[in-house]
Amino acid sequence: MSDRLDDATRHAQGMRVRRQVLSDEHVDRANAKITPFTEGFQDFITRYAWGEVWTGDGVDRQTRSMLTLAILAAVGCEDEFAMHVKAARRNGVPPEQIREVLMHVAVYAGVPRANSAFAIANTILGEERPD
Repeated sequence: MSDRLDDATRHAQGMRVRRQVLSDEHVDRANAKITPFTEGFQDFITRYAWGEVWTGDGVDRQTRSMLTLAILAAVGCEDEFAMHVKAARRNGVPPEQIREVLMHVAVYAGVPRANSAFAIANTILGEERPD
């Protein structure tokens, strides 16, 4: 029974952080698409990605966002990368730091991956409303 409580707590923490990082609108859209087939996976990522990794105290959210951007760009996960560019901005990562992350990707993961990521980030950053 305590495992369920731990899982429930982890899920609640994960959902809170997921909403803070990705936005209520994004999470609500994702939750509306849950099917019996995807339900277990959604629970898994909420508990572990968001409820464990993103709630850890080893690094701040800006650093987590930059790490996430670098990894997603390096492995070519373009849809997830686009989502996390928006999340990084929500976490306070300025465009200049996103650019530096992608320069690192170019050197360590390859220019084609960085080129694709630059194009995606440029589009998203260009859509931001001026403050």
